Amino acid sequence: MKLFSVEEANALVPTVRRIAEAIRRAHARLTASQAEARQAAEAASQGGGGMPDGARYVAALVALAERAGELEALGVQLKDFERGLVDFPSLREGRVVLLCWQLGEAEQIEWWHEVEDGFAGRQPL
Repeated sequence: MKLFSVEEANALVPTVRRIAEAIRRAHARLTASQAEARQAAEAASQGGGGMPDGARYVAALVALAERAGELEALGVQLKDFERGLVDFPSLREGRVVLLCWQLGEAEQIEWWHEVEDGFAGRQPL
């Protein structure tokens, strides 16, 4: 697991923002087509199926997976597709904590939380 200093995490925020925005767009496309995908899957299990704009749905799935993989390769943990919520593992007072950032927040990370506390336990840096 990569551990980030606050400075290292802040330097990645512009890159993470672009990736998180792409993830949010792909997730929105998938969510909008969820009912159609479910119907196509049920029909496929009975030997039929098909989905209008199926290629677009698959492209959104691939985009989401690729962008999530980019975050993972950076060492950043994706917590929520829709909100663009991510965590950066970090050391604080000798223990691993998570620096917390989401789309819509400032260019600098302002929050952290204990690993087991999650978003609800966010505290200002």
